[in-house]
Amino acid sequence: MNDIDKKNLDSACETCPVHQRAYLLKLGVDMEEWNYVVALCGNPNTGKSTVFNALTGLRQHTGNWPGKTVSRAEGGFEYGGSNFKLVDLPGTYSLLSTTLDEEIARDFILFGQPDVTVVVVDATRLERNLNLALQVLEITDRVVICLNLMDEARRQGLQVDERRLSRDLGVPVVPTSARYGEGLDTLLETIHDVASGTIQCKPHRIQHLSPSLSKAVSELASQVETAFPGLPNARWVALRLLDGDSRIAEAVKLGELGDLSKSAAEENEVERSMKLEALS
Repeated sequence: MNDIDKKNLDSACETCPVHQRAYLLKLGVDMEEWNYVVALCGNPNTGKSTVFNALTGLRQHTGNWPGKTVSRAEGGFEYGGSNFKLVDLPGTYSLLSTTLDEEIARDFILFGQPDVTVVVVDATRLERNLNLALQVLEITDRVVICLNLMDEARRQGLQVDERRLSRDLGVPVVPTSARYGEGLDTLLETIHDVASGTIQCKPHRIQHLSPSLSKAVSELASQVETAFPGLPNARWVALRLLDGDSRIAEAVKLGELGDLSKSAAEENEVERSMKLEALS
């Protein structure tokens, strides 16, 4: 093998998932800086914690969410030359804020503006799990669906067309069996590509609104944007207000939406400053 062929082979190896996984540094919580923040959400009993532990190497930092009694787990990993901070959100069935867990998950995705949100779903119970996935897609564009428990699906004789599901949802769908390590290479690569912008998501959104509802959403979203400049997703807030979401209505009345959005922006600005200082 000549030098040119060897160089080409080495270059190809460096871009394959197996090679990348060999160099995956599971940094746990020993992360002073990170390039991307990844939110991990899903229904209870979907294997979300197994995915979290597999990506962070069983090393995590646990504490409580600010002002809450709900535990918060964070970890990290390095992939493709970038550091990722992984935040494990409370297991929840929806983002309608009827429970404290739902409120925490919703607020982090909406106001924390993670670079990627990974939704872990149970391949054997898609009809139940996709409810949360569709709600997440209403809030953020940057989503990866982790189609977990594929081993259970095979055992039950179920087949899931992940390519068709990906086309229907408009975001990447990655089949995994996290407890056996299956599919994690592709999941890591996909998270990296969505975070870096290599993969552009076009999530499914509710399009078929009646003319009167569409007008109401547009007008209310405009008022929300005027009242709370810089709010990440005024359209989603408008939809929740029209649906009678008392928690969102209270947040608007008390001005909490502005506070949460401002806090997220300030936190992101601090993180950007840290990155610039590290590069200088």
